[in-house]
Amino acid sequence: MLTPDQLPDDIRRSTRADERSPLELGLTRIVGHRPELTRGLMAFAGALKQSRLLDDRLIELVRLRVAFFNQCRSCMAIRYPDALEAGLTEDLVCSLERPADADDLTERERAAVLYAERFATDHLSLDDHAHLALREHFTEPEIVELGMHCAFYVGFGRLAATWDMVDELPEEFLDRSRSIGPWDASEPITVR
Repeated sequence: MLTPDQLPDDIRRSTRADERSPLELGLTRIVGHRPELTRGLMAFAGALKQSRLLDDRLIELVRLRVAFFNQCRSCMAIRYPDALEAGLTEDLVCSLERPADADDLTERERAAVLYAERFATDHLSLDDHAHLALREHFTEPEIVELGMHCAFYVGFGRLAATWDMVDELPEEFLDRSRSIGPWDASEPITVR
């Protein structure tokens, strides 16, 4: 994995690599070997964040549910400040273990999380009927955005899981002998 001083200057500056922990640098430590692709990935991820229609809490719930199916340990251990400020709590994260039964999710959040679950586990089941059900809670642009977030989290979360990026994770995330969930974090890590 690359260290901050090994990244191209523009990527090092834009990620504020010198101020970040290895966990916060995430995939950049590896994809930085391909600077052109890293810049494209950063632009796409930036557009998903800056042009977001969906709220931060909902997006974080989706990200964490997908992380469980990916078994991406670094993805499950971290929490983003925007989501915490938008009302994400560890009790809410615990409800992701059984989202269909969770009474602390809004109907909109439940629909998004269950869509993300199917996207991660049985994507071909997301037919016209599934998308029609989403329209009860989301506009067409929001459904497109939700799908793009799911694609990003499934693809790059699985890539991160295969690279076993577990720097600075709580002890429970280091045991590869069993599946774990984001609700298993004794001390989730808030990243900048």
